[in-house]
Amino acid sequence: MNENPAAATPAGRIVLLTASHRVAPGLLSWPAWQALRTADRVLCADPDHPQLPYLAEAGVTVEPAAPLAEELVGACADGAVVVVLATGEGDRALTDGLARLAGSGRTAMPELELLPGSYDLPGARLLDLVEVMDRIRRACPWSSRQTHRGLAKYAVEEAYELVEAIEDGDRDELREELGDVLLQVVFHARIAEEDPEEPFSVDEVAGTIVEKLIHRHPHVFGDARAETPEEVKEHWLRTKAAEKQRASVTDGVPVGQPGLALAAKLASRVRTAGLDVPLPTGPGLGYDLLALAARADAQGIDPEAALRAAGRAYRDAIRAAEGLPAGREPGRGGSQDAEQHEDDAR
Repeated sequence: MNENPAAATPAGRIVLLTASHRVAPGLLSWPAWQALRTADRVLCADPDHPQLPYLAEAGVTVEPAAPLAEELVGACADGAVVVVLATGEGDRALTDGLARLAGSGRTAMPELELLPGSYDLPGARLLDLVEVMDRIRRACPWSSRQTHRGLAKYAVEEAYELVEAIEDGDRDELREELGDVLLQVVFHARIAEEDPEEPFSVDEVAGTIVEKLIHRHPHVFGDARAETPEEVKEHWLRTKAAEKQRASVTDGVPVGQPGLALAAKLASRVRTAGLDVPLPTGPGLGYDLLALAARADAQGIDPEAALRAAGRAYRDAIRAAEGLPAGREPGRGGSQDAEQHEDDAR
């Protein structure tokens, strides 16, 4: 009587145990620890696997081995359970081999299980960004020479491109531009680590904004109450004023921002503080624009956004006159990359 090996009851179990490198080694899930403690064998091809010291401390014996798919299937004969610690790209040959055996129909396969031992927490990929930025800062001929002052213009450009993506409603572009803005923060923080007198890291940057957010949201993290957005804004302004201890409502308003935005910000500060400061008048278009910006702020309109919308309409009209479709020009963005290549070429 001929028997088909593939029709036989699968023998044993292979558990491929994965763990996120963004989570501290040893912090494994309970199912992972159960699998490790009850396995007949635990194998690992990487002698420097970060989990090894913690498994040894827990009394789990790990064999240094990199079995082929056929060898691993054979190790599961008689119902044995074998746990393999995943090592990243090095597991590709093993998983491909197991898939090939399972698909052949000629091998009685053990049960196969992919067991995540730990999962990424929200924001875990930020650790990758910090690590990549650190390597680029050390190894890239362009990035290693950059300074806060030299990068300042890119922060402005990326911020404008983010605003454009928001106003255009382009979700893919929004995600990319948010990443570009985030890069500016991480890049500057990495440079700041090297300051010989007042160094700080990206962790201190994050810690500072966390403390600020908690302090300025007493209705969330404390006993204060705020039922409306207006009450929240009032809390924010009152707390911010106490923090900054500013002598003038104009303190903290960057005069280097675009003119309409500057005018609207000053008008907003005056209005919020309840001051009665007449708008200055004089010859020239600037005073007319100042009055328009103040009027826009009083009506809850962002004059910069309004002018950009009008500018886009004008741009589309120009493109239509040229026989071109409306919309953004192709290849927008990447100004920092372009300038980097120019610098490298020099």
